[in-house]
Amino acid sequence: MSAAPVVLLNARAVARTISRMADEILERNDGHERLMLVGIQRRGVQIAERLADVIKEREGADVPRGALDITLYRDDLQTVGPRPVVGQTHLPGALEGKVVVIVDDVLFTGRTIRAALDELADFGRPARIMLAVLIDRGGRELPIHADVIGQKVTVPPGGRVDVFVPSLDHRDEVVMVGGAT
Repeated sequence: MSAAPVVLLNARAVARTISRMADEILERNDGHERLMLVGIQRRGVQIAERLADVIKEREGADVPRGALDITLYRDDLQTVGPRPVVGQTHLPGALEGKVVVIVDDVLFTGRTIRAALDELADFGRPARIMLAVLIDRGGRELPIHADVIGQKVTVPPGGRVDVFVPSLDHRDEVVMVGGAT
């Protein structure tokens, strides 16, 4: 029997968490001047947009932002099927001299981030790469860690964390689903 869904962050908590993450990114980089936010498709892109909005509010400047679709860089591509759906990768300019902040919704095994690093390397060599995640659920299979974490959670075996964003899901919350009780 699996546990009932648990709301980890409601809409107000998500907004506060993203605001705190944006402040930490600014603090770690002494402002916004060299920043570029790059969200991982799907929900990482929306979280990066929200981080950029907070940074604009705080600093009065737009931070360049882009999107990565890591589908073709996955180490399990052969299990996805014969015709994987590939989304758009867009970077707003050259990476050289930039601090690229990869943004994702949930950090779990680290394999998605490894794929994102591989893809970024094909586009250039930034001065630094940081990782910002809304949720770190543990369970790493690779030596990957986030520099900026919204919230750390412990997920029971068999459980998962779902992040819902208004533009895709018409709701704004983070929920833990399933797992042993």
